[in-house]
Amino acid sequence: PDEYDKRLIDILTEENVMRTLGTNITTSGEHKINIAATKPAAAWIEEGGTLTFGDATFDQIILDAHKLHVAIKVTEELLYDNAFNLENYILTQFGKALSNAEEDAFINGTGVGQPLGILAETGGAQVGVTSTSSTKVTADEIINLVYSLKRPYRKNAVFLANDVCVAELRKLKDNNGQYLWQPSLQAGEPDRVLGYKVYTSPYFPVPTAGGTAVAFGDFSYYNIGDRGTRSFAELKELFAGNGMIGFVAKERVDGKLVLPEAIKLLQMKSGS
Repeated sequence: PDEYDKRLIDILTEENVMRTLGTNITTSGEHKINIAATKPAAAWIEEGGTLTFGDATFDQIILDAHKLHVAIKVTEELLYDNAFNLENYILTQFGKALSNAEEDAFINGTGVGQPLGILAETGGAQVGVTSTSSTKVTADEIINLVYSLKRPYRKNAVFLANDVCVAELRKLKDNNGQYLWQPSLQAGEPDRVLGYKVYTSPYFPVPTAGGTAVAFGDFSYYNIGDRGTRSFAELKELFAGNGMIGFVAKERVDGKLVLPEAIKLLQMKSGS
């Protein structure tokens, strides 16, 4: 029902950092997004001179639909007693389970049977800076990461990293001994580095040799396509012999970074 779908979406948005930062689209079928592959260039001409016209070409990104589900069983007694509003509890747990699976896929997904994540080698974000160390990130590298991103994308750019890496970012100082980290002055607002908001995800990888440490960019270019509404079913007959009732929630969703240059990665050096 639409009411359940809305409540699940609210939980997904609250729990899933990628849904908060990305662009959410509801699709009814295969959704095609055209991206300019070549941009028009301006040229000077003499007054009365002949105009020249370039051919515009477009790449196409397709949002499909991958199926994700979560299911649990509860005893009939627990359901009928319903002393602590079991329906809300089940919806909340379903929402969190779907959210966790989604966030992992939106970051690390392979695109095969699941969304394509921002860290995918092909179709994911671009490497902006490679660290000189396989274990530590420096203040200069974070500054270089910011300026590896083209200026138009920096306007709405944010950092995304694992908590382990963020703990290191908090300790970084510039050449004048000033911390790059700027604590939030308002409750509920993210802290900032170099003036840009910092978000964390447990599914973003911990920095390792050759791996990704930090992503920086405009995450609104990550498009999340929800195919229709989610289904929520109560299965009374399936486990009736065991005195239990099943609940299952299903959704069909896809995600892709439609403009790889909109997010830049700080990659750790390979080897020691």
